[in-house]
Amino acid sequence: MRHAKEESSRTADQAINLNLAVQELSGLASRELNKLLKDSENFSIQLNTENGPPSQFDVEKLASSLPLHLIAVLLSGSDSAHLTHMLRGVRLLHSFSDLASRHSRLEQILLDDVRLTEQMLDLVFYTLIILGSYDQVKHLGSSSLPLLHSALVACTLHLLTGYISTQWQDLVHILLAHPKVDIFMDVAFDAVHVDIMLLHIMFSMLNNDILCNKSSLHASEGIIHYFCQQCEASLQFLLSLCQQKLFRDRLLKNKELCKTGGIFSLARTILKLNAPDCFKDSNSILAAVSRLKARILSILLQLCEAESISYLDEVASSAKSMSLAKSVALEILDLLKSAFRKNTNQLGSSLDKSNPRGLVLLNSMRLADIFSDDSNFRSFFMINIVQVLVGILAIPHEDFLSSWCSVNVPMIEEDASVDYEPFTASGVALASLADGTGSALPTPAILNDTNSSCANNFHGVPTVSYVQQRTSYLVKIIANLHCFVPNICEEEERDLFLNKFYECLLKENDSFSLYPSASDSWKASVICKNLGSLSNYAGSLIPNMLNGDDVSLLSLFSKKLQALFPQIEGALIQEPCVKEESTAESKLEDSYPVQDSLGNWGTNVKNPQDSQGDRTDAPPGIWGSRCRLSGRDSTCEE
Repeated sequence: MRHAKEESSRTADQAINLNLAVQELSGLASRELNKLLKDSENFSIQLNTENGPPSQFDVEKLASSLPLHLIAVLLSGSDSAHLTHMLRGVRLLHSFSDLASRHSRLEQILLDDVRLTEQMLDLVFYTLIILGSYDQVKHLGSSSLPLLHSALVACTLHLLTGYISTQWQDLVHILLAHPKVDIFMDVAFDAVHVDIMLLHIMFSMLNNDILCNKSSLHASEGIIHYFCQQCEASLQFLLSLCQQKLFRDRLLKNKELCKTGGIFSLARTILKLNAPDCFKDSNSILAAVSRLKARILSILLQLCEAESISYLDEVASSAKSMSLAKSVALEILDLLKSAFRKNTNQLGSSLDKSNPRGLVLLNSMRLADIFSDDSNFRSFFMINIVQVLVGILAIPHEDFLSSWCSVNVPMIEEDASVDYEPFTASGVALASLADGTGSALPTPAILNDTNSSCANNFHGVPTVSYVQQRTSYLVKIIANLHCFVPNICEEEERDLFLNKFYECLLKENDSFSLYPSASDSWKASVICKNLGSLSNYAGSLIPNMLNGDDVSLLSLFSKKLQALFPQIEGALIQEPCVKEESTAESKLEDSYPVQDSLGNWGTNVKNPQDSQGDRTDAPPGIWGSRCRLSGRDSTCEE
């Protein structure tokens, strides 16, 4: 009994010492800790404390005991005070990780001890379990949860690269070997989802505070920008894991995230995120929100393009996940509408390269290509994308040439990754709590006076590659939707896309069109001319970006569409307020090898009644390559 009491007493003393160590040392950067260790003879750090005598901390014992201590703290409670201590502890762990490269003794403890590696994985898993199950509405009004939660999620994830492996391939092997890897996947995405929902709430709260003059715009902008960067760092971490084939294949087998729509649920929450009116002129906020959308679209692309398992087939197996996927598809179409509703030149001139917005447009078009090519979503997507395509194709001919048939496009998206520094990021969140008020939102002055922004590593996409990819996706979307596979497609699907496109074109109140008051025949003539130029230009993208089937289907669609407007056969109506098309056409012909897929399509198109007897919806031989409707790798039949 006496030994049990002594052991209990020693454990209590150790817990008190660890609490004090975390409190005092978490504020010291690795360079400061390194200096203190150099001045020490016994690998310990001595600090003068405000309330009491100097304290001495054995770094070796502290480093080896800290993971279990933080797990114990986490299991004892998850209120704001416990999470604050957790963030301090995680911050100290990151400092020790940086310090290990300068001290072999510490490196041996932290990085070479298998037992400590297992404890670190447990710490990450348990922390994310708690953070992923938070009721964001319940806790927001009584604590400083938003910045604390977002910083703790990002810093906890980065413990894996700090302690397990800096190489993503090696890290994935270790994670997949863990018996609880599926739980890790679930809670990692859940924790980030909580952050995004908190961001929705913060947008609303700050907007109301600004309108009521309770908070300044500049201070609120600093809060939101910092929060967005924490969310981006976490999403970026998950994207890096998903880019590893082994992790991606295992993720596709995760029932919660794939079959029941967990990832699509997160995607919908992010894509619905829009900066309130008070931040509409803030390039940094708009760019931060846009990059969040670009990151989740990239994650969806990684899953949709996986070869081992059809992600969309898994999603389609559940009514709930199918509904979520359709809602995400609509959000993607809204992104495309928003992008193409604006004038291309205005977009190019307003591009702020100091605040890159990510590849939102390019990723959206690639996902649109995938949805339009998948039998589970093709009909739904066809109905909802027609208006977008009409809007793209109805712009004046010379504008269309410069936007879609040229590499000299003024609008180029800029991508960048966050250069995340956990010690600095966690310091900002902790500094916002220093006044002890426990307010729902942090003290604005802290964020203004602190270097709270993470650096961006720019990833520029070559102009030629970007614009050619964008154009190729447009061609593929039209080809996918117009494709008809005999013996596989239902007969009512023949020319279904053509008819939907025709119906949309005839609508008088086409708010997406650049010229909503223009006559149907004028719009039809512009669209047919643009389709002809697009077909010609698409020929120059074979075989690097497109195959012959794509271009042939586009040409066939163009021919059939013009046949529905016999009044424009032979000569296209001149467009108002547009330069002579011959100038733009000649530039196009001089710059690219032109494939005249349509021939003299202005005079050789059949009338609609003649087309009804034409039972071949693709050029001869097109069905020998691939089938778009019966699976991405299936063989088509003629």
